[in-house]
Amino acid sequence: MSASGYPLALDELSWVEVAAHLAHNPRLIIPVGALDQHGPHLPLGTNVLIARRVTVDLSEEFDTLRAPTVNYGVHARGGATFAGTASLTEKTLHRALNELLDAWERSGVKEFILITAHRYDPHLEALATLVTRQARVRVVQIWDVDIADLLDGQPGVERAGEAETSLMLYLYPELVRMDRARDCVIPPARLKHYLRGETPSPPPGSGGVVGQPTLATRAKGERLYARILDTVRRSLFLQGTQGSDTL
Repeated sequence: MSASGYPLALDELSWVEVAAHLAHNPRLIIPVGALDQHGPHLPLGTNVLIARRVTVDLSEEFDTLRAPTVNYGVHARGGATFAGTASLTEKTLHRALNELLDAWERSGVKEFILITAHRYDPHLEALATLVTRQARVRVVQIWDVDIADLLDGQPGVERAGEAETSLMLYLYPELVRMDRARDCVIPPARLKHYLRGETPSPPPGSGGVVGQPTLATRAKGERLYARILDTVRRSLFLQGTQGSDTL
């Protein structure tokens, strides 16, 4: 709820309330996810759910409007072998977001903050190259936050591994099936190719996992979320206009 007692979600407000809020706080936070596989133990919307939770918490803390979640992003086409996954092309996501930002800028938004938890280079490029007339665009990829010291296994980026599974155990424990969790560790060099889209899908037999989800715990997820939220908070809201356009 806003300081005035009304919701902060755009889709729950009238245009009159939105205009009044933007007059004193012209920021808009936009969570951008991806409907992508995360192994047999996590939901397809893991990236969506995490980005939305970060957005809601920041929105409430800093009395800032938030847009409805963009549930679809860009991921490797090889992921189509996993039932239910769906990907936009980089061009489609980029164009759709450009059109949305243009409409919201005309409404009075002067700064856009896009929050994503999806680490796929073509997806991030679509966000990083958005264009507005004058409004500032800032993109936060939450996994850019340094969390290596909070993990026991593979310190680098993963998929449905220790970090993501721990975070989901803390935020959405009812959606996690730890009895299905299986580890799959691959060399860092190969992992980089996978994230850049040069490798179309996770290793055969991995079930879509890259990392060590069996090391995940709820307590670890709580520490991870606190680190991520604090880092994003300080970068975007506590440094004023001096903050970076990326995390």
